[in-house]
Amino acid sequence: MNASSVAQPAVLQEELNDNAGFFIRPGHLIESGHSAYQQYEVWDTPQFGRLFRLDGYFMTSERDEFFYHENLIHVPAITHPGPKSALIIGGGDGGSAEELFKYPSMSRVVLVELDQKVVEIARAHLQAVHRGALDDPRLELRIEDGLKYVGEGAPASGETFDLIVLDLTDPIGPAEALYTEAFFRDCKRLLSEQGAITLHIGAPIFQPVRLLRLMTNLKAVFEKVLPYFMYIPLYGSQWGMAVASDKLDPKRLAADEVNRRLVERGIGDRQYYNGDMHVAQFALPNYLRELLG
Repeated sequence: MNASSVAQPAVLQEELNDNAGFFIRPGHLIESGHSAYQQYEVWDTPQFGRLFRLDGYFMTSERDEFFYHENLIHVPAITHPGPKSALIIGGGDGGSAEELFKYPSMSRVVLVELDQKVVEIARAHLQAVHRGALDDPRLELRIEDGLKYVGEGAPASGETFDLIVLDLTDPIGPAEALYTEAFFRDCKRLLSEQGAITLHIGAPIFQPVRLLRLMTNLKAVFEKVLPYFMYIPLYGSQWGMAVASDKLDPKRLAADEVNRRLVERGIGDRQYYNGDMHVAQFALPNYLRELLG
């Protein structure tokens, strides 16, 4: 769609629940339209630079993507003794793949994105997010339904993954089925012996019911479910993520050990993640301890 033909709003708003939300000054609209699945917008904003929205929800921006992608990937990946393969469901902006490719042991990443348009937008406008990862020869890009791939396609091939990254939109609408106990069980069947899945679980202050539902679904499938929390500017709140596994326990790693592994594996170019932050994100304030039980 021609951006100049669209009436520009005074602010870009997003609701966190029925009673609260936040706004961002829009700047300049670069591209907008409807794909076969969702409405999309790309803005050049004063605060976040290039910013990507889907169906009115903020997805990623070039200036703050590291808050999300570094924590989503490095918490489980640094805990694994040597991740060689990963499956990303969603993640068409390429940010998760870019972080995975920092690991010298990583030889194959399968990225399953439902909407081809998301990948096209990333290639055209979000180079600062993926940094060429979408064209890395180790990446296998599949434009298809992640639910079907996990339930049918991958099991048929007999392959397993050291990490499964659920880099998804919120658990509403079509994405809701990707947060169920049944889907988590299908993911578990694709994990190697020391494998883990990682995902975001929402804002505990504004979405406590959602967070508890996802934790319950994960705990029904995995022996170890470790939630951790950080502030994500583009999402307007403290945000939760979780690592789920039968073997890996990132909470057991001390800060010095995390830093040693980062140096040993040559994982640089980090704006957020280090050993101290790894440990700190598992330290829960009392209200979260009470919420999580």
